[in-house]
Amino acid sequence: MPSATTPSLVAEFWDDACKHLVKRDRVMKKLIPRLGDGRLESRGDAFTTLARSIVGQQISVKAAQAVWDRFVALTAGPSSKLAPNAVLALDAPHIRAAGLSARKVEYLCDLAEHFQSGAVRPGRWREMDDEAIIEELVGIRGIGRWTAEMFLIFHLLRPNVLPLDDVGLIKGISVNYFSGEPVSRAEAREVGDGWIPYRSVATWYIWRSLDPMPVSY
Repeated sequence: MPSATTPSLVAEFWDDACKHLVKRDRVMKKLIPRLGDGRLESRGDAFTTLARSIVGQQISVKAAQAVWDRFVALTAGPSSKLAPNAVLALDAPHIRAAGLSARKVEYLCDLAEHFQSGAVRPGRWREMDDEAIIEELVGIRGIGRWTAEMFLIFHLLRPNVLPLDDVGLIKGISVNYFSGEPVSRAEAREVGDGWIPYRSVATWYIWRSLDPMPVSY
């Protein structure tokens, strides 16, 4: 998680999205009032957010935090913000000493090189559509479509993302719309079509229907 002192941006479309979904969808009409307040907030910068997603892959939240703290100490001292040039200034054995696998070291260096070289263009993302940003991000080693979609939802606050590779979303659709029966990708997409143009918001409430704690990234 980003530090508590990191400034956050709030999804300004949230209230309009909730009103729209309550009117349009029978499940959202029940979930949104029951699950109460809360909304997406974006904290931190793009590079740090993506680096954290790589560090946290396939390990527990607790372990990821410990590794992240050691990694940040190597590159940025007490600050939670990273700079690509600080990562590239370290040699691989130095980074691995923080508890990272050789593969994750390669991923972090590739991420840093993409930002340092301008191969990814955060300054232009505001004008780019979701799929164009996803295409740019998945060109980085260690970032697949699911990670890119989580980045769109939680960092860029894009309102209409439907992460069909997300296990929690599929389970939540099964529980809330199909009485717990198995759900195909096509069926999940059909449910999601009813949430347009606020599929990110509906997905967030589906996650919360399984775990009331607000989802963060």
